[in-house]
Formats: sequence, structure tokens, C-alpha cells
Amino acid sequence: MAAATTAAAAASPPFPPRRAQAAPLPAVMDVGNMNDWQKKSPLDWETYLNKMVKVTVIEKHEYEGWVITVDPVSASIVLASFLENEKVSISVVLGHAVQEVEILKEGDDEMKQRLSCIFAPEECKAYSPEELEKRKNDLKTWLETNHIPVTEQGESGRTLCVAGVLTIDPPYGPEECSSSNEIILSRVQGLIQGYLEKQQ
Repeated sequence: MAAATTAAAAASPPFPPRRAQAAPLPAVMDVGNMNDWQKKSPLDWETYLNKMVKVTVIEKHEYEGWVITVDPVSASIVLASFLENEKVSISVVLGHAVQEVEILKEGDDEMKQRLSCIFAPEECKAYSPEELEKRKNDLKTWLETNHIPVTEQGESGRTLCVAGVLTIDPPYGPEECSSSNEIILSRVQGLIQGYLEKQQ
């Protein structure tokens, strides 16, 4: 009996034979497989935002458009092109395919505004850059008149910052207020609501 058991054990090894495991993760992380564009840091990519660029990819295909964002994980570039009738075409160029990115044109404040409104709520699109600028300045003046400290921050000063603890983004209504302090948030939202109702 013991001999039979030993024979059976010999016939079937106690562990399945080990196969050589493919290592997919290091291959992805291997910097040697990354192109120059993928090796850039998020701060490098940020310098391309709101600029018109020409992206050359493998096989010499080219894409042109305004850079809305760069995905920090895949290094993919999201481009916007403005067509007729105010329509927008969005293209995504995959990071691993990028060979060269050439800046063609800097975006002015109006272009930055248009780009920031592409994925913004509908209310933002209802206002022209000039109207948004007026709404911001009127609200800032009104807050200062009521002795509420307010500053402008962010690129081109689009965001209002109240007392360093609350921000108001375009189009500068109560819904665009954000703060970690609930009491200040509700007070300022109430103030803005009352201010906007008087404007109508």
C-alpha cells in the first residue's frame, strides 16, 4: 500500500510546475519604453495649457488644437478646435504616440475663458468673456463696499477669493462659492443671492 502511495505521489508532483511569469507592470513602468513627452513632469505639461500646439505622432501624423489638459497618468493630450457655429471639436492624442509638441500660439484671456467653459456648466456658456469680467468686477466692488476682503487669484484672476477662506468661480453666483468653512460658505452665499436679486 505504501509503495502504491509513493508511486502515485511520484506520478503527480505536489505542486504544479512553475511557469515563467510575464511581468507586465515593470514593462509599463520601464522608463526606457517612455517617450520624451511621457517623461515630462505635470509642471512641464502645465506650460502647454491654453496654447495652440501642433502635435506630431508616430508615422508623422499631425494634430493641431488648443491644449485643454494633459492626463497626468497617460500623458494623453486633450485638444480643442473651434469650428463654425461656435461648435467645438475635441481630440485626444494618446501620450505614448506623441513624438513632438510644438507651441504655435499663446492663448489670450478670452481664449482661456472659452477653453475653461468647454466642460463648464451651461450657465458659464451663457455669458461672454466681457459679461463674465463685468460680473466679477461688479461683485468684487460690491463685496469691498461691504468691507469684505476680496482678492483675485488663478490664471488671469478669474477666481475671487474672499478673506482667504472662500473662492467664487465664474459665473459668480452662490453655486460657484466653495469653502471648507460651512458657516462662512452659507453666509457669503446668502449675501451673493441677495446682491444678485437686487441687480435684476
